Amino acid sequence: MNQESDSDYEPAGQDPLLLLKTLQLLWTKKEMKKQLKEEIRRGFAGLEDPLAGLLDILESSGDWKGKGHSLGYYITSELQLWMKEHPAVQQSGMKLKKLQTRVLRILAQCPANLLDPLISIYQLHTADRNYLLGHVSHLYHRGDYKEAAILSIKLKLQPDQDVEKMCMPLLFQDKINLMEDYVGEYPELQCKLLQILDTWCEPGFNIRDIARQYQGLSSYKPDKLNHKMLSKLVFRLLDRFNVDPALCPNVINQRHLRTLNYLFYKRFVEKTMTQENWTDHVQSTVGESQWLQGHLIELLISYCDLNTAARWAQRCNLPKEILPNGVADELQKLKIQESVEEATKAENYEEVNKKDYYQLPIPRANIHFLQKWEEMLQCWEKVLQPGQIVAIDMEWRPSFGMVGKPRVSLLQIAVKDEVFLLDLPQLLEQAEVEGEKEKLPHFIQMLYSDAAITKLGYGMSGDLSSLAATCFALKGMDKQSRGVVDLLTVDKQLQKSSIDWKKGSRKVDTLFPEQSYEDKGIRQPEKGLSLLVQHVLGKPLDKTEQLSNWEKRPLREEQIIYAASDAYCLLEIYEKLCKDPASFGLSSDLTKSLVGKPSVKAKTKKQLNKQEQFKASDKETSCPPAPISPKEFSVVCDNMLQGLGRYLRCLGVDVRMLENEDDHRKAAEIARQEGRVILTSGLPYQTLQSQVGEGRCFSVNCSEKAKEQALQVLKHYNVHVTLEDIFSRCQVCNCNKYLKVPKERMRQLVEGSKRSAGDDSTSCSTLYEEKSSQTCDAAQPTETAQGKWLEETDPCGAAVGLKEGTTLQVAAIPPGVLDKAELTDFYCCTHCGKVFWEGSHFGRVVSQFKDVLVTTGDEQSIYKLS
Repeated sequence: MNQESDSDYEPAGQDPLLLLKTLQLLWTKKEMKKQLKEEIRRGFAGLEDPLAGLLDILESSGDWKGKGHSLGYYITSELQLWMKEHPAVQQSGMKLKKLQTRVLRILAQCPANLLDPLISIYQLHTADRNYLLGHVSHLYHRGDYKEAAILSIKLKLQPDQDVEKMCMPLLFQDKINLMEDYVGEYPELQCKLLQILDTWCEPGFNIRDIARQYQGLSSYKPDKLNHKMLSKLVFRLLDRFNVDPALCPNVINQRHLRTLNYLFYKRFVEKTMTQENWTDHVQSTVGESQWLQGHLIELLISYCDLNTAARWAQRCNLPKEILPNGVADELQKLKIQESVEEATKAENYEEVNKKDYYQLPIPRANIHFLQKWEEMLQCWEKVLQPGQIVAIDMEWRPSFGMVGKPRVSLLQIAVKDEVFLLDLPQLLEQAEVEGEKEKLPHFIQMLYSDAAITKLGYGMSGDLSSLAATCFALKGMDKQSRGVVDLLTVDKQLQKSSIDWKKGSRKVDTLFPEQSYEDKGIRQPEKGLSLLVQHVLGKPLDKTEQLSNWEKRPLREEQIIYAASDAYCLLEIYEKLCKDPASFGLSSDLTKSLVGKPSVKAKTKKQLNKQEQFKASDKETSCPPAPISPKEFSVVCDNMLQGLGRYLRCLGVDVRMLENEDDHRKAAEIARQEGRVILTSGLPYQTLQSQVGEGRCFSVNCSEKAKEQALQVLKHYNVHVTLEDIFSRCQVCNCNKYLKVPKERMRQLVEGSKRSAGDDSTSCSTLYEEKSSQTCDAAQPTETAQGKWLEETDPCGAAVGLKEGTTLQVAAIPPGVLDKAELTDFYCCTHCGKVFWEGSHFGRVVSQFKDVLVTTGDEQSIYKLS
């Protein structure tokens, strides 16, 4: 088709609706797309007003309102291209304003892909701003919150709008990405949004009260929008928008409080932190916040005594009127002259015998702490030698989950008989002052990129990531590294090959399945590098200085010895493994197989989860545990695995589940206290598995359905399920005791419930109001196929069975169930009052889990519950 020029364009007055019918016919025939395009262009050329004609077409056709590629979108896109060739069709003045009024009505309904073309064609950026704001306000008050926000972003109306009013409905509707886009280009709005979210994180703030202000919220899930979720969101936005965390004091204080709880756990439960390190971190965490200092006093009362709490109250200079009575009284008794050393002495625990740990085999004089470039020369000469074997480690101040990546404070480099400790911040600062800021990065790059020098590390990927965050010139070092040996990889090979070692680490769990390690009076099991040192060199690595404040100068002597040991032990491990790899179950070509391999990048969440699956699979193949029954298997499910928890309860496993607002670390606390296995997924696995013994934490594949996850867990721990185990526990509350109630008695209870005005359930007292009130011993639970059943009354006729205050949920029984002739009894959970009866659900569960079922001879007596 010949394209006419601007001067040749003469509208012929064709009817837009006739054009639409022609285009609709061509749209249905895929082979005629080229003809469709030509017909659109010919049609626009024939319209008296192409812009008004497009609106007539869109108003008459509804196909463009749905998602995906539509005829309306195709026509609009073609008009936009056609207008570039024919600029004379552009409108202005009152005629354009009328077209803008019409197109705004369409924008409220159209999909995202139509917005930009229509805004461009009708020049909406030139429209009256107050009119546009009024239109968006109309959408908002109609409950079209998402549409109002999208249009505001497209028309850049955000500076003239209320950020709280526009963003909060998006948050309630789980449109968080849209909310972020709304403030994305406006730093001032970003700060306002973060301040609002931080206000919502105040203790006691009721988010549901805010939700009631917004009408017609769709997909709003009150339970999902909790303080924990908001806290995570605020931290992510602080990081994304690079905003000062001081803007969000509530969220920061809550994170500091969790850090405080963690420090108390490390010091008083695990006992893996020295008093000095603990004190340093506690002071840094609470700072000048009186709210945090108050929580510190409460924790000290719980973990220590009133005297210790009073000393800290004195140290924090807390006013007596805000202190608990016991602490205030104790504060009066304290002598002002008492020294800090006496307080420390009173609080301190008996130190562990250092001889039980790995001892650095070189004299103290061979540990060099380097703060000046002149001192670096001896390190340079000894390290950068062809054929040299160098162990590298790094230390940084613990961030305890705060915003930003950790920055390396100390770089340890060990060679035979010597260790160099590089004060990285000081050396980088000196180089900057002297105008030679590339000098130190150049040395590090030379070291890592020289394939002739063997570099040893443990978890090198994380170290290199922190190094890049400390010095931008070192970014991408993981790709340049040559001749590296990550002993974490060797450690994983050892775990797969050394069966006796793995079994030994599980002996404690087998002997004391229901106790935590601190209850047994034994040391926490070693993990990570410390466990590898113990396995190869005979004694574990003392990690009590690991959580030191590595930014503080001068370093204490204990920190210096720890840092040197952390690096030097890698040399000794490597030397011993190379001398006799076969004795550790490794291949003889250890050096050839590992040296020179490129560094592995840090895994994404999805990759990390898959890695744990393979790891679990390898363990299952190499060392299958002895078979156990569901009654012997108890777990705690992380809060993203509640579906898995319900399936396991259905099969008779003792399951505790975290609530949505619970911190992941609570799972580790429950696991230690009750001897449970942790079931989690993704990144929390890395945190949790380090807090419990070997084999006591398992990562499931979060991309699979709950049923597949349950099968995976049962197979991994070799849990043999029988028909008797199915429904032996209440899926709601985990109780394994039921009350057996005859059908006719249940019918009376249901009818009584209906007669009770405004009461849809029957209490325990109602169930037994006709029974004798005489006292006698309660009937004992009797073992049946389904667990522990209690008869309705004991031989004396006294009421028994339900927990005090428990309500039978008789109103939940569907109509018609009581009329089933085959039903004779109902079974009521004695803890929560949930009512069960025989049904088809039992058969479905048997079919779903036949791969892990072990059949027994007595299958006819199984009760089938649904």
